[in-house]
Amino acid sequence: MIEVLPESHGNILAVKGLGTLTDLDYQNVLIPQLDSLIKEYGKAKCLFVMDEAFQGWELEAAWDDATFGLRHRNDFEKIAVVGGPRWVEWCAKLSAHLMSGEIKTFSTGDLEKAWEWITH
Repeated sequence: MIEVLPESHGNILAVKGLGTLTDLDYQNVLIPQLDSLIKEYGKAKCLFVMDEAFQGWELEAAWDDATFGLRHRNDFEKIAVVGGPRWVEWCAKLSAHLMSGEIKTFSTGDLEKAWEWITH
């Protein structure tokens, strides 16, 4: 499940990934929110926090993530990834080579640092 965090503002979308992300999470929540920000601001910033029970993506959700990311690879200024399993950090580093914006990972305890980085 994807939960939009109330700290989202301006061109920053802050979301929390809970459990396993699904195609419906992307189609009904994440993609419409990001499309709206990109349309309004030109470039978006995204802060993605994973809870302790985060397990990853269903196959369709992973496809949604990859295709949206590639289609909008020039539309992100910054993406902060907070927490999650070690393999998520590797995926973020790989994605950084495909996108024009910055991607940075933070440990679970560094949420405040992630906010500081994404807002500047």
